[in-house]
Amino acid sequence: MTAEDPAERLAVARREFGEWGGVNSSTEISTTFTVLHADTLPQIFAGSLDPNHGGCYLYGRSLNPTVLCLGRQLAALEGAQAAYCCASGMAAISATLLALCGTGDHIVASSAVYGGTFALLKEFLPAKCGISTTFVPISDLDAVAAAITDRTRVIYTETLSNPTLVVADIPRLAELAQAKGLKLVVDNTFTPTVLSPIRLGADVVVHSLTKFISGASDIIAGAVCARDGNFVNQLMDLHTGPLMLLGPTMDPKVASELSLRIPHLALRMREHSARAQLYAERLEALGARVSYPGLPSHPQHALLQRMANPGYGFGGMLTVELGTQERAKCFMERLQNKSSFGLMAVSLGYFDTLMSASAASTSSELSETELAVAGISHGLVRISVGLTGSPQQRLQQLEEAWLHMARHPATAVPAYKAVQITRDAATGQLKRTPSWHSFGSSLDSQEAFDTEATDSPTSAAGAVRGDGGGRGGRAAMVPLVKVRRLNGSTEVHYTRVRGRPESLTPPESL
Repeated sequence: MTAEDPAERLAVARREFGEWGGVNSSTEISTTFTVLHADTLPQIFAGSLDPNHGGCYLYGRSLNPTVLCLGRQLAALEGAQAAYCCASGMAAISATLLALCGTGDHIVASSAVYGGTFALLKEFLPAKCGISTTFVPISDLDAVAAAITDRTRVIYTETLSNPTLVVADIPRLAELAQAKGLKLVVDNTFTPTVLSPIRLGADVVVHSLTKFISGASDIIAGAVCARDGNFVNQLMDLHTGPLMLLGPTMDPKVASELSLRIPHLALRMREHSARAQLYAERLEALGARVSYPGLPSHPQHALLQRMANPGYGFGGMLTVELGTQERAKCFMERLQNKSSFGLMAVSLGYFDTLMSASAASTSSELSETELAVAGISHGLVRISVGLTGSPQQRLQQLEEAWLHMARHPATAVPAYKAVQITRDAATGQLKRTPSWHSFGSSLDSQEAFDTEATDSPTSAAGAVRGDGGGRGGRAAMVPLVKVRRLNGSTEVHYTRVRGRPESLTPPESL
């Protein structure tokens, strides 16, 4: 289990140049390929010839040279013998499990996995394929072993559970799988370059390339990387291959785009990890209930430290517990709409920070009981740490939002909606931010409120107020409760949320 640098593996891997000598490989957009001799086609269909064994390409749904090139890059990155790419992460997961399991077979899976994976395992595979799954806490190896039956074929886990960030002990899971004759399938979407599951004993690694590997939230794609290259051949088999017959084909133009992003993945992951470490340490110092594997307080910190590739940190994902869904919403709105710290959105691995309350979004497929078993509360906020802005700028924004929440008891309800309005000095036009829920804390500004008003210098006879109109739009007239003047051109307007009681905070300190 000698540590290796994924970037170094990638640097010495086979490189494909462009058809005319270009430094980048060519993009092959053809859906069908010609042969020189008529008897070649029957040999390809019989499986005796393929591009790696004296043959040529046949049809874009089976193999495409540009997609194959991306697969070689990912195989090098993961230390796999072979890899092939497909249309989504869910396509990679489902094709892998369908190739390894048949009717009547059984899977042991982590109880905290991505909601789409959970639905596939719990609902789709039993109903459509007769494949059952037992969900267990993946950190409890005794529970994993106890769940194995004579029909079990696969142990399935994520490197870090989504969203609870429980670390899977891949070497010990691999030992258990090998002892029982099972395959260990690991989703490495959260930790590319940070962890190399095949080096740690996994048989198959799956990825949603949409996330950190893409890095721009503009592409949906997936990949399957295998210790044994024959498994990838099985996925593409003309007669029984799930990737071939179910048709989740990757567009070669997408493969070409992704191929150009792989070389700087290592640099991006180092920065994602470094910022996540910085934010997690500060939040913990402030008293927040933060979970990040890079913190010594994380239950599996030492485990991940042992398994990780040196120099890549502990990944770009962290969670913060706010206690209730209402407080989680308030926290995220403040970070997005007040300070532009990040965006409220599902997914992860984007260059901007993404935030979501998992119980109401990416884990909403789970019932209340299943959420409790998985350890996912309604107040849990998952944060995919981005790369934009300076680390100190973002840290200050995060700290301000957390301190605002921490000043108020869990039973407090935000009684106001705040919006910042600025008059452009050159044009005189008014600009407004989206609104955020506020308890009315003095942390919204260091200056005191003006007296209660229904108009103000920036309002200019009924200008933008309330929360109508969306980003940059005009809003309906709503009576102002308070106005805070930040400077000569900028104000924060606070309006009472209908049906909400007065904040517990005295008006003079709002």
